[in-house]
Amino acid sequence: MKIHIVTTGGTIEKVYSEQSGQVVNIHAKIDRYLQQLRLPDTRVEVTPLMNKDSLEMTEADRELILALVRVKAAEAPVIVTHGTDTLVETGKLLKAGLAGLAQPVILTGAMTPLGFERSDGLQNLTESLLAAKVLPAGVWVVIHNQVFDVAKTRKDREHARFVALD
Repeated sequence: MKIHIVTTGGTIEKVYSEQSGQVVNIHAKIDRYLQQLRLPDTRVEVTPLMNKDSLEMTEADRELILALVRVKAAEAPVIVTHGTDTLVETGKLLKAGLAGLAQPVILTGAMTPLGFERSDGLQNLTESLLAAKVLPAGVWVVIHNQVFDVAKTRKDREHARFVALD
């Protein structure tokens, strides 16, 4: 089975910059973590689209994500790695712009970057790969061992998690 991963940046892709002393988006690093996983009968194709903190994303950036996901979802499930702060906003645009979707489109990210101690990134990536195989067509948020319809969730910043809307 083929699964597309579109990387857009966010915390999941951040690294520590010794020059600035900050955690920043520099380059995609999902490939390195995919190599650690056992994915029999799964072919993962990674397309790095951008590497931005989601708070810096523009409507033009979201339209680029939509255009690429539209193409990729025509042939296989798609996972979009994304910053958690505006993940739901991008997801709602995808849901509105992908009428007649035949594959699941999953958005995921991390509260702590991949490679950092206690990072949730690899767990969320792994869960998203499984979800891409079993969820029906639609736009989903998969994070912290939970699945949410993108239109029925929000980020709870106080508790660093996603919650279902009532």
